[in-house]
Amino acid sequence: MYAIIETGGKQVKVEKGQEIYIELLDVNAEDVFTFDKVLFVGGDNVKVGVPFVEGATVKATVVKNGRAKKITVFKYKAKKNYRRKQGHRQPYTKLVIDSINL
Repeated sequence: MYAIIETGGKQVKVEKGQEIYIELLDVNAEDVFTFDKVLFVGGDNVKVGVPFVEGATVKATVVKNGRAKKITVFKYKAKKNYRRKQGHRQPYTKLVIDSINL
């Protein structure tokens, strides 16, 4: 059984036992978080939401909050002496999916 949930403005396909990295949530490590914006539940009996599946939830345990590796953003215009260097580390929340409930 799998589900498609909406979080952080994105859609994520999840299965039981899967580890996922999503946009930072305001939760602490070892907390249990429940997603109620379930768009689709697949498996033996398929349920499609309009826009969400009514009564469906996905429970996940928070493993940690962190920041991804640094990326370098470099803007450059030839022959104009314009150079801008900037770094960015995207914050994330790591979760383990515990159950998908209908």
